[in-house]
Amino acid sequence: MPATVIVGAQWGDEGKGKIVDLLAQHSDVVCRYQGGPNAGHTIVVGDETFKLRALPSGIVCGKPCVIGNGCVVDPEVLIGELDDFERRGHATDEVYVSGNAHLIMPWHVAIDGASERRLGKLAIGTTRRGIGPCYADKAMRLGIRVQDILDPKILRQKIEVALAEKNLWLERVYEAEGFDLETVAAQYESYARRLRPYVADTSLYVDDALREGKVVLLEGAQATLLDLDHGTYPFVTSSNPVAANAATGVGIGPNRIDRVIGVSKAYVTRVGEGPFPTEIEGPAHDRVQELGHEFGTVTGRSRRCGWLDLVALRYAVRVNGIDQLALTKLDVLSEFAELPVCTRYRLRDGRETRDFPAHQSDFHAARPVYETLAGWRRELDRCASPADLPDEARRYVDFVERELETEVTLIGTGADRERILSPLGLEAVARP
Repeated sequence: MPATVIVGAQWGDEGKGKIVDLLAQHSDVVCRYQGGPNAGHTIVVGDETFKLRALPSGIVCGKPCVIGNGCVVDPEVLIGELDDFERRGHATDEVYVSGNAHLIMPWHVAIDGASERRLGKLAIGTTRRGIGPCYADKAMRLGIRVQDILDPKILRQKIEVALAEKNLWLERVYEAEGFDLETVAAQYESYARRLRPYVADTSLYVDDALREGKVVLLEGAQATLLDLDHGTYPFVTSSNPVAANAATGVGIGPNRIDRVIGVSKAYVTRVGEGPFPTEIEGPAHDRVQELGHEFGTVTGRSRRCGWLDLVALRYAVRVNGIDQLALTKLDVLSEFAELPVCTRYRLRDGRETRDFPAHQSDFHAARPVYETLAGWRRELDRCASPADLPDEARRYVDFVERELETEVTLIGTGADRERILSPLGLEAVARP
């Protein structure tokens, strides 16, 4: 049975956690393939709200969950989530953490914050959770991996070697206080005792699951336009959320991936700095932000809101090979009589293009060209199927399908788990 990738098709916060949670109910294993606790997934089940930063979204419905080698792990955050789920009565014995994933260390967090302060007006707008410095150490072959917690002597030795360099950077470059070896070693040994039972050969585990015919979901943490290679650099994350990295991030062959489902809001948001062609101005922005509860799961930062950008979304379909689209938060647009949708960009020389600019300077100068669709001005909470949607809402979804040449198989009409519509049915989407 091949695997399915769930990938964010915008700048993140599209509702991937909810989509994974829904499809996980008809799946067997859920894996996260990149990122760290800088990305949060919020899942609402009845009266309970789950805010996940480290654990894959499948944990909510009790599925085996894998944190792949492409992830970076903050042990304090992971332990906090494991403890929270156990307090709520959820089992965590089928959580598997790759020994090849890298650990976020306290100096990563310190360097992240110090670097942003040093950049001043040129700051990228990171979450200051140590993600970028951790991935940088991984690339420089200075990282400490999850498997290092299995041996206290190795763990202490690697901390000592790392601190010899990191304290110099902190003290001499950033004029910040360094870290004490004994304090860090003791702290991480306490984390290690809690996490050792979860360390596994996750590549082998996922491959065995696929060979046994199990349905495997692979979820990314951020989204296409934040991808290190294909996103709006330098305002990007430090890893590769695009679907092609799912195989690398969990350690399976690319031929095991059969399908890619992209997740997009019916509008678009982004957090932090960087160009945003369709960003809304004026009272309409604040109203979308309020209706969509557009505040970060991890940071609480307000999200910038814009009208749906089909140029960027068309690009996401291309670079991910998206087969199907989940269009979330359609209900947020219900108050608006008219809905601008960006179908083209106007470049600096006056040319218009349907394709995402290849060069940063062109994207920074791009201006949206809109087509305006009629709004529906009705609530969607009583819609039990796509056929129940107001005509204008159906036309909005149909317009997206035609422009992207991609089938919309899931339509979000609210925050709750059951507020999702599908012309195919959830099980058919999860198990084609």
